[in-house]
Amino acid sequence: MTKAAALDARAAPLGQPSALRRNTALAMLFLIGTVNFVDRQLLSVLVEPIRADLHFTDTQFGLLTGLAFALFYAAMGVPVAMIADRWQRVKLIGIACVVWSAFTAACGLVGNFWQLALMRFGVGSGEAGGTAPSLSVIADLYPPDRRPLAIGLFTCNGPFGVFVGAAFGAWAAAHIGWRNAFLLIGLVGIVVAPLLIWTVPEPARGRMDGAEGDMPDTALPVRQTLALFVHRRSLRMVMIGSGLAAFVSYGMLNWIPAFLMRTQGMPLAAMATWFAPAAGVTFAIGILGGGWLVSQAARRSPRAYGLVPALASLVTVPSFAAALLAGSWQVSLALLLLPMAACTAYVAPALALVQNLAPPRARATAAAVLMLMFNIVGLGLGPLFIGIASDGLKALHGADSLRWALMALLPFALAAGFAQLAMTRHLERDFRA
Repeated sequence: MTKAAALDARAAPLGQPSALRRNTALAMLFLIGTVNFVDRQLLSVLVEPIRADLHFTDTQFGLLTGLAFALFYAAMGVPVAMIADRWQRVKLIGIACVVWSAFTAACGLVGNFWQLALMRFGVGSGEAGGTAPSLSVIADLYPPDRRPLAIGLFTCNGPFGVFVGAAFGAWAAAHIGWRNAFLLIGLVGIVVAPLLIWTVPEPARGRMDGAEGDMPDTALPVRQTLALFVHRRSLRMVMIGSGLAAFVSYGMLNWIPAFLMRTQGMPLAAMATWFAPAAGVTFAIGILGGGWLVSQAARRSPRAYGLVPALASLVTVPSFAAALLAGSWQVSLALLLLPMAACTAYVAPALALVQNLAPPRARATAAAVLMLMFNIVGLGLGPLFIGIASDGLKALHGADSLRWALMALLPFALAAGFAQLAMTRHLERDFRA
């Protein structure tokens, strides 16, 4: 967490959280978020042995990793975030971690597709209490100009979780079986959750914005939070641009392991040796790099909140196409490094923008509204779209069907870039409002 320490190079003003308190809280939230993403990634890495055991199609797998999870995640996201804006966020995150970890463990006990889908519903419901409340906590630990980088550090739990999930999943498939993998990871989450509650005190709301004394005692009604996205054009555009970018990034995240193994012939052992570190590092570079670049460039102009993600989305198009057309898994993986980094650069800027434009008592709910778009359009439909396309193309392309299904993501990446560019026209006015 050396970069987190850099956020506190200047002494904290009187009454504000100390550097130790900030960094401890950020580290614990990072750890909980990592458990969250390991739970998600594990299913993607273990898809081949699970599919061989339970006998389901690519479309069904797209449902399991996407829509089945995302619908319950999204449905619970706003109600849980409303609780977070009214109750102790740290305790809520800890309770949610226990819930999703218990359902993750139960995934190792299922006997058919529908039982596994039901357990994924439970995982999604629990994980709805993780990210949005965590973002609200971070916003009350760091001032507005440091939030993109702080949120970038926090959201690196995604790539780190991908790395751990890919490495552990590949090892587990070879040594303890996919069922025991889910049981073990679920147990880890149940053990870690109480540590968060014991080590992280609830921060005062609005203190880092200088608004603590003027802030209302009650949270904003949800209709007023939703009105923020109606009246501020940059928030409307970040919903559209981020939804499209999430469609691309979640489609890639969930299907690249299967593409490398099934289409390109990558051995399962190489998944742990090569893909896991490659995915972890590149996703981290994208998320942290996006947050850092916006933190630096936004000091000159808030347009950076749209410009940085737009450029990353446009870079994804040719680089991902080249990786998909490569002739071997080694070349594909090497060429995937750039698009895997670029496809996640939107995350920290989008989340930080919502935290900076929303009132302190509405931040968790506002984050959950944005994450509805992340999860319904991105996580829910992205993997499912690839699964349906792959099944539909099998008659024509056989084992190459997944390659061409992934190629169909490119127009969505292009559309995301144009939406993020369009957002830059409204940012300066909305930051002045």
